[in-house]
Amino acid sequence: MNKVFLAALALLLAGCASPVPQALPPQMLPEKFTAAAPDAPLWPVQDWWQGFGDSELSTLIAAAQAGNRDIAIAAARVDQAQALAGVQRSALFPQLGLGADGNDGGCSGQSCRSFPGSGTLGLNVSASYALDLWGQNRNNLRAANEQWKSARFGGQAVALSVTGDVARQYLSILSLRRRMAIARENIAAIEAILTVINLRVKAGAASHLDLAREEAQIESVNAQLAALQTQEKQGLNALAVLLGRPPQDFDITPQNLDGVQAPVVAAGLPSELLLRRPDIAQAEADLAAAHANLDAARAAFLPQVTLTGSGGFVSAALGTLVQGSNFGFGYGAGLLQTLFDGGRLASQKDLARAVQEEYVATYQRTALRAFADVENALTQVANTSRAEGHLRRTVEAARKAFEISELQYRQGAADLLSVLQAQQTLFSAEDQVAQTVLANRQAIVHLFEALGGGWQEMPDDRTQAGLQQG
Repeated sequence: MNKVFLAALALLLAGCASPVPQALPPQMLPEKFTAAAPDAPLWPVQDWWQGFGDSELSTLIAAAQAGNRDIAIAAARVDQAQALAGVQRSALFPQLGLGADGNDGGCSGQSCRSFPGSGTLGLNVSASYALDLWGQNRNNLRAANEQWKSARFGGQAVALSVTGDVARQYLSILSLRRRMAIARENIAAIEAILTVINLRVKAGAASHLDLAREEAQIESVNAQLAALQTQEKQGLNALAVLLGRPPQDFDITPQNLDGVQAPVVAAGLPSELLLRRPDIAQAEADLAAAHANLDAARAAFLPQVTLTGSGGFVSAALGTLVQGSNFGFGYGAGLLQTLFDGGRLASQKDLARAVQEEYVATYQRTALRAFADVENALTQVANTSRAEGHLRRTVEAARKAFEISELQYRQGAADLLSVLQAQQTLFSAEDQVAQTVLANRQAIVHLFEALGGGWQEMPDDRTQAGLQQG
């Protein structure tokens, strides 16, 4: 036995596939997440957005899952991949064909006495079957099924991303509306002070400089309000697109950002994260598909055996076409072994191996980015939560300072500059609270996404449809 035959026999006895290489070395897998919160559920549930306690958010996410165009595109790609798997599956079965033909011949003059005209009718059935001795067709099907899985996982990753985008955009709109309300409250406070200043100017107790300063302050806040209104409209337009709706006249039910709860969730072990993110599952399926293509490229070096058969009827008249005396059949077998192809098969194998190496690196990159996503989200949730507490206490102190300075100014015990400074400090602190609450809630959304959003691989996702492995 030569080495080629031994290698072929080993492939045949091993079934139709070699093991997929280990993609993630142990040194790339951390033992735990450093910023994990201990007192919380380890993994989010599939409807994780319910934890925010906002019915409008739940309604918007349901609408996005039904109408988002990116989700629709991903679903169409799943159907395409399923169809391609069906094309590859057909190579495992015999190919049958049915044919019919007829011909006629004529003559003229003297030639009709020597060569009279004749005609025949034919009906035949043909069959061919390529024996998949070395697993090339099965590996092609295995690759197609893994690509189908990859498309499904990719679609699920898109759905998770869209859900997160809807939540972030919705929270951003609530934050902008809260900030606009703060700006309007600030404008009302400035206008109240302007009334006092006008009275004091008329009484000669205040200067026109004080009046100009307060008027400048109100114009500044009005400019900020206009910018916030622009951002709100842009946010509504973006949210409408996420829901698959035209942005014209789109709006949401007004809600209070402070009423949005901050659900607590913690991360489990990094090793478990590998089974809970659809993008990691997609990278794993891509690697498995690349490995199956490599196995198919190796099998292409071995002989291809094809069985053929045909049978049919031939007659000069339609009425006698299907008589047994007019029946004929034939069968055969063919073997094809490539002897020289200018390096085509070798280059195809090298290409398949390089693609596999690419997907090994892609899987590693996806896993490492997933670990970093969780770490970043955990850190941001913890830090923004602490910052929110500090800023709320800042607002309490700033409001007290503003009330005291305003009272003292009305009594003539303080100058306008003190009032302006206290007012600006209060406005800035309230605005920062709204932005920090947004950052915290969006960080929680990011954490839910980083942890896979409650996604779990279904049992049939691990089954290669239509493929029985030996």
